[in-house]
Amino acid sequence: MIRKISVSVFAALFLAGLFGSVAGCNTVEGAGKDIQQGGQAIKDEAKEHKNY
Repeated sequence: MIRKISVSVFAALFLAGLFGSVAGCNTVEGAGKDIQQGGQAIKDEAKEHKNY
């Protein structure tokens, strides 16, 4: 009985993780672009303040 429940819970968690990772592909790509733009802004500010 407990084994049957644990197998069902494991299968549900596996499927949820699988669908979550597939759906997150575009999100991760967008986040990478945002982080890259943020890094560029920090780099530009550092160059600007370096001359003071």
